[in-house]
Amino acid sequence: MTDLSHIRNFAIIAHIDHGKSTLADRLIQVCGGLTRREMKEQVLDTMDIERERGITIKAQTVRLNYTAKDGVTYQLNLVDTPGHVDFAYEVSRSLASCEGSLLVVDASQGVEAQTLANVYQAIDANHEIVPVLNKIDLPAAEPERISRQIEEVIGIDAGGALAISAKTGEGIEAVLEALVERLPPPAGDGDAPLKALLVDSWYDPYLGVMVLVRVKDGVLKKGMKVRMMAGGTTHQVEQVGVFTPKPVRVDQLGPGEMGYITAAIKTVAETNVGDTITDEKRRAARALPGFKPSQPVVFCSLFPTDSSDFDNLRESLARLRLNDSSFHFEAETSAALGFGFRCGFLGLLHLEIIQERLEREFGLDLITTAPSVIYKIHQIDGSEITLHNPADMPDPVKIASIDEPWIKATIMVPDEYLGAILSICTERRGEQVELTYAGNRAMAVYRLPLNEVVFDFYDRLKSVSKGYASFDYEIDDYRQGNLTKVSILVNNEPVDALSFVTHANHAESRGRAICERLKKLIPRQMFKIPIQAAIGGKVVARETISAMRKDVTAKCYGGDVSRKRKLLDKQKKGKKKMRQFGRVEIPQSAFIAALRMDDD
Repeated sequence: MTDLSHIRNFAIIAHIDHGKSTLADRLIQVCGGLTRREMKEQVLDTMDIERERGITIKAQTVRLNYTAKDGVTYQLNLVDTPGHVDFAYEVSRSLASCEGSLLVVDASQGVEAQTLANVYQAIDANHEIVPVLNKIDLPAAEPERISRQIEEVIGIDAGGALAISAKTGEGIEAVLEALVERLPPPAGDGDAPLKALLVDSWYDPYLGVMVLVRVKDGVLKKGMKVRMMAGGTTHQVEQVGVFTPKPVRVDQLGPGEMGYITAAIKTVAETNVGDTITDEKRRAARALPGFKPSQPVVFCSLFPTDSSDFDNLRESLARLRLNDSSFHFEAETSAALGFGFRCGFLGLLHLEIIQERLEREFGLDLITTAPSVIYKIHQIDGSEITLHNPADMPDPVKIASIDEPWIKATIMVPDEYLGAILSICTERRGEQVELTYAGNRAMAVYRLPLNEVVFDFYDRLKSVSKGYASFDYEIDDYRQGNLTKVSILVNNEPVDALSFVTHANHAESRGRAICERLKKLIPRQMFKIPIQAAIGGKVVARETISAMRKDVTAKCYGGDVSRKRKLLDKQKKGKKKMRQFGRVEIPQSAFIAALRMDDD
């Protein structure tokens, strides 16, 4: 068993693109985790989509052995975490398994919104924090100014901040020495009953479910019968190992160590993240404090373009769910789009990633409805219902009030773009909480309704600030809002996939915008097609697609005008009948284009 004083568990936290994964690469290289031939960039980003977009989606762990200047060999357990707001859930799990954090800040860009969010999570987890200024090889790097900014904005001492370049490898030895000297060793008792925190689980096609654990007390060995304290299930441990970053089998995991186990577990649903694993024969008295389960905040429906792909979609979603416990789905049906699934996500990037993985890994062609959030509806009879899908909204006469979720957003932006950012927030019904400065960067904290953010808020923010604004949010609370459902009718039939909930002040303009867009997108038929936006029973906007006209009088040469009139009247009757029974097929491309709610 490794001496506890020779173990260090740490996470790397930072804003997107500040160099977490590159720093992890250098640490692995210096400690000899992989040979030069096996080494590649972003070695811990295993998914193709992570490598292409240059983002980390799943937190990954690695065990490294480092011989310090004092001649002692230390065991370093590294966790590389995501930087994007949608994957903050991954970060909270990773921090619970460590005692310290490396805070990586870009020496040219400085502190960003996500840096703050992750640092506060680390402080809440009682972490020892070592500030690291990365990218000092860039001509625009200003390490002294950024050190001051860390002290002003975050309020932690940056006097001993390490200046490094993860790309060139400069200063990496100093980081390893700082880990050994500044971070506390883990606490734990090897003789106590087994207590291990379940940090993550995913499905491996050869080994079944692999479970990532951090042992707090006791020893985890192959052949043991273990019990999940919250789940109540028991399993026989078949394999114990660590990632170096390749999976390597070991005999046992002692207190303070991190690794994986396999135990012939069939489904990931049996392994609740945050559960405590204990010995079946000698159980721990109390479970470890777990972490809150992830709550989906954005919902949308996914439908296959070809209805025969429904079973394939169901299977694909189930397989994705195996490796992503924060993703939820349930079957639903739509009159316009047929059978599909209502899915819950942690945010818009999460939605985009899942959609892209379905299209790429499973070859599916999908239609995504407009994203919506969870509303709480108080009915006149005193009951309360939660609404995930605008199409399921009860009759307005039964509704006493509707509560919508609000968020607390932190936006960091260079001074010259502040005016544009504030006007977007005000336009989206935002309430300013505070506005502070650190050098020439402003930090605006706003309360905003989540349904105003899920459409295109992030894109608008990036475009008006030329990409310099950074944005982070947390769910604040529910508040009563003057909300209304807008239904879209095509040829007098409601199209449930296009209905949406919005603030009463914006309902008419948004309804009109969708009608105008559909007029351009739906092909003309042999009869007139009315497109209407309705609030309750009142139509607030209407566009009409005019009918195509066949020239029925082409063969009618000369003669009295009444002959032509007769043929045209006959055509008119036929069109009227057609309109009565005619169904309008809305092409898939029209759905997708209409749901792109840009505020044109």
